[in-house]
Amino acid sequence: MKAIKRDITPHLMLAAKSFPATIITGPRRSGKTYLLRQLFPKAEYYLFEDPDIISRFRQDPQGFLDGVKPPVILDEVQNLPEVFNYVRSRIDASPRKMGQWFLTGSQEAGLMRNVTESMAGRAAVLQLLPLSSHETSRVTSLLGGHPEALAKPKAAKLWFSSYLQTYLERDVRSVTAVQDLGAFRRFMSLLATRHGQVLNKTDLAAPLGMSVPGVGKWLDILETTAQIFVIQPFFENMGKRIIRSPRIYIADPGMACHLLGIDTEAELEKSPFLGAIFEGFIASEIIKTQVNAGMRRELYYFRDQQGLEVDFIIPGRNGSMTLVEAKSSRTVKPEMTLPMRRLASAWKRQFGNRRSVRSLLVHRPARASVVSKAIAEEVQVCSWKDLSTHVVT
Repeated sequence: MKAIKRDITPHLMLAAKSFPATIITGPRRSGKTYLLRQLFPKAEYYLFEDPDIISRFRQDPQGFLDGVKPPVILDEVQNLPEVFNYVRSRIDASPRKMGQWFLTGSQEAGLMRNVTESMAGRAAVLQLLPLSSHETSRVTSLLGGHPEALAKPKAAKLWFSSYLQTYLERDVRSVTAVQDLGAFRRFMSLLATRHGQVLNKTDLAAPLGMSVPGVGKWLDILETTAQIFVIQPFFENMGKRIIRSPRIYIADPGMACHLLGIDTEAELEKSPFLGAIFEGFIASEIIKTQVNAGMRRELYYFRDQQGLEVDFIIPGRNGSMTLVEAKSSRTVKPEMTLPMRRLASAWKRQFGNRRSVRSLLVHRPARASVVSKAIAEEVQVCSWKDLSTHVVT
């Protein structure tokens, strides 16, 4: 597969010109290292998963860094969190030298804690997620966006299986003392069957014989390592009858399909999970578009106790909102827009013209027909392939 220009590149280059250090977080194998080595080919490179590198650093941190000639890429630094303090002292010795240190890691929460404590004001922090459909047409709801799965789609099943094993052995073990990795693997598969549903920890705990707090800890691991998206409910000024539990999505739709045993487009087409997979795919595309544009990641859903439900809400400028319904159907119908129109009407009654509301119905495109871009009043319709142009406003 040819090199793909990542949408985050302009922001990464700006960060390198503006800060002494740049930190890139994101799930394992999302392309962090490849992108840095492509953009900064003259930078030295050290992988902090190499036992020899780890041993050398721990024996003599100052001596190790004395032998480093910036610019330098320090990869998977969550394995040596003490490196932040030493890098900080090097930055403080030459604070006007920009683009000297590039650090990557696969565990966002731990990295951000070290950034807050040691690198505040010294480092730009970016997140690189797997490829989006805006970056390459190879991305689909079946394969997801991991570059290596897209490069060899016929071997995608084997790739996801290997990825899971590596993820369990490296990331899960390093984050917490999970003794039974097989149980954690079963937990991920069970969670995939709840893809897109409102989180119910008791429902997850019972089949595995776990405690509710234990489920909470394992969910935290998955979120820390960017394997799930936790979509919070939107309830700003909307009263007390709103569902306040989050929804959970497997972050990469290709991984969701793998965990559910869906290996082909034909199987996905017939699967009872088709709607949920497509909905999760749209969630991931919205989040990727926001992150790649340098925007804050903001995505919510709406559901009240009377049954009114809208898949996603995207806050915009000046209090504006974009309502999104994701439909796996290739045939769009006016009744599909009813939840958005009801919610938009309620907001207009409450806020008047103070809050602009857009409504967007996203669907799978039909192979041989043209769909109207407006099937109901004040509702736009678009294929998922055109979604990114509607997210960044």
